[in-house]
Amino acid sequence: MILHIARVIFILLEVLILFNLLIVVHELGHFLAARWRGLYIEKFGVWFGKPLWKKTINGVQYSLGSLPFGGFVALPQLAPMDIIEGKADLDRAKLPKISALSEGDSTTVLGYVMPGSPAEKAGLQPGDKILSVDGKPVRRFMGMNDSISWDVVRSEGDKIAVKFQRDGKVQTVSVEPYKAETRGWRRKSVRQLLIYPAETPIIEKVESKSPAAAAGLRPGDIIRGFNQTPIYNPIALLEYISKHPTEELVLHVERNGSKKLHIPVKPTPLPTAGEMKPRIGIQWDTTGIVSIQHPNPIEQVYNSVTSTLKTIGAVASPKSDVKLQHLSGPVGIGRIYYLLFQSERGWQLALWFSVILNVNLAILNLLPIPVLDGGHIVLALIESVRRKPVNMRVLEVIQTSCAVLIVGYMLYITFFDVQDLPFVRKKLDQLEAQSPGKNSQMP
Repeated sequence: MILHIARVIFILLEVLILFNLLIVVHELGHFLAARWRGLYIEKFGVWFGKPLWKKTINGVQYSLGSLPFGGFVALPQLAPMDIIEGKADLDRAKLPKISALSEGDSTTVLGYVMPGSPAEKAGLQPGDKILSVDGKPVRRFMGMNDSISWDVVRSEGDKIAVKFQRDGKVQTVSVEPYKAETRGWRRKSVRQLLIYPAETPIIEKVESKSPAAAAGLRPGDIIRGFNQTPIYNPIALLEYISKHPTEELVLHVERNGSKKLHIPVKPTPLPTAGEMKPRIGIQWDTTGIVSIQHPNPIEQVYNSVTSTLKTIGAVASPKSDVKLQHLSGPVGIGRIYYLLFQSERGWQLALWFSVILNVNLAILNLLPIPVLDGGHIVLALIESVRRKPVNMRVLEVIQTSCAVLIVGYMLYITFFDVQDLPFVRKKLDQLEAQSPGKNSQMP
């Protein structure tokens, strides 16, 4: 228990360090660009609020704030930001003008199709290789670019065309998407086909004094099928055992990469989440077989840009299921980092995600909203056309209103992000009596 708590604290510290690293790098970009353009820099701050530390070096005040929510570079030549960054200590009129500058993820093979789902009704089966969804070619199951999940969510028609390959033959079916009912305070459900990607069923742990232990199953064994039926996802075995709790089955096992075994085993009631359920006593390796890809920086940035633009387009479309509530704020992003750091390759995954996040922030930062960089550009263009600065009082009202809207939106998103935290989600699920119970995925 103590070791688990220590690990959680350590992961949270890693997330905090990486968050602040992103802030410093982001603001350093503003700082270096301002230096390159010859602008006057008044302040460079990491975090907001009352400074815990500050020092003036070569005319620039460097500071560390008390509220870990971001950072800033105070450039008085831009539209005044006194309401947020504090009053400037110089006359802006005397400064020179500034010119406005014009990841199961890698497969498309179906691993499991939920009984009674739209996909099953349309005829899709485990082992089918999906080629395109809604007329768009797919290369992966999850993610944003060329993925099955995103093209399903982003579709807008009553039915979705799914092209797939089975036994060498290419077929196309039309699937009516499913949307789960949700309570008013929960995030609205998006379109689903209720399918899962193919994942190698690898045993991570064999419970002592269980049917699996008695049968001789070992950690690292791969379950290729049972009763002469291949499986493409561990859920298939779980489903069979739940429907045949007293029947003996023969597992087709691959051991050490080559050895093929046929092992009979009979389920028995075992403790599962506080109750007795028929199981054979194994736990799955949820990471599966991991392959590492090495996309070049241009490809990573391109994918990040297109992902962000697709998200903005989905939110803007009136026919899309994707709304502002489906985006993530600091809590949601922190949860993603926490999950990534739990992996053996935590820092690699976290840095990969940071690339996506930084490009995402860069694009959002260019939106023409006062207090954002895009707003500064718009105000600079207006000032250059009018030949005089925007009225200070008007500017303060606009900036304050936009700041309130942004903070309000962050609180709105946080309301939904908090519901995704495991302990909160568990409590909410318990309150929703009409929600179907979820079986533990430990056969």
